[in-house]
Amino acid sequence: MRPLMGKVAVVAGATRGAGRGIACMLGEAGSTVYCTGRSIRGHPSPIGRPETIQETAEMVTARGGTGIWAQVDHTQPEQVKALFERIGREQDGRLDVVVNDISGDWHFEWENLSGVRHLPFWEQSLDEGLKAQINGVHSHLITSYYAIPLLVARRQGLIVEVTDGNHLAYNNCGVFYSLSKTAPILLAHFYSEELRKHNVAAVALTPGWLRSEVMLESKGVTEENWPEAYPDFASSESPFYIGRAVVALAADPNVMAKTGRALSAGWLAREYGFVDIDGRQPVWYRGEGTFSKGRFSVENDE
Repeated sequence: MRPLMGKVAVVAGATRGAGRGIACMLGEAGSTVYCTGRSIRGHPSPIGRPETIQETAEMVTARGGTGIWAQVDHTQPEQVKALFERIGREQDGRLDVVVNDISGDWHFEWENLSGVRHLPFWEQSLDEGLKAQINGVHSHLITSYYAIPLLVARRQGLIVEVTDGNHLAYNNCGVFYSLSKTAPILLAHFYSEELRKHNVAAVALTPGWLRSEVMLESKGVTEENWPEAYPDFASSESPFYIGRAVVALAADPNVMAKTGRALSAGWLAREYGFVDIDGRQPVWYRGEGTFSKGRFSVENDE
């Protein structure tokens, strides 16, 4: 069953991690997926990781979708504008799903592998902290700015703001990190206020403890051997889990009921009944963050 057959999606930041997992699951559901990012074969981004958007597009196609790669720096408005003009031409104006997954995490110098940063923000690098906002917040705004007209024109669609956590709170990784991760929650809510009348949904979505390529490497394990080599990952999630959450949202005819909310992959797994690729259903960030009368609250499932 391919619930998103014929749909067109853009995953900004599809090179690795959650973005790659989301792109692959959208492809598995039948979508045409534009996989964007900076890293291409022979020309990696400043991060220097080996993953590329070409590989992600090939994975999308291998799963039954249509993977299309496009090298785009989403902090550069002219490049983003050109991307959506291209999509408009190639897809006859059709666009159904936009995923903002670009982060500025690589600008942070973690003190340990758990990501905890003990230095107060005024003793951290201001330059790197501001760059994290450009990559993790400005890029989302730029991408949505040029994507939304295509969604509004057809009076349908979904914008997903990927973040870390679905609550407005200080994160132990520090002020700069906290700002870059709570901003997407606010963006989803703010978008929803203007897009509701156009029947376009906007949500924030967080994975739980993500077994990204970087996280697996930090423990010296692979996706294949971690159950034996590092059993502490038992409560973690593959990048495909949040991908299935995006598919469930995009296929939900009543997704407008969730617009403006801050959701989690684990919460949605319970609601929609999907599981991770290993058959498990890990649950993190169980509460669902919502705004009511201008105030933010977290609803629990207890």
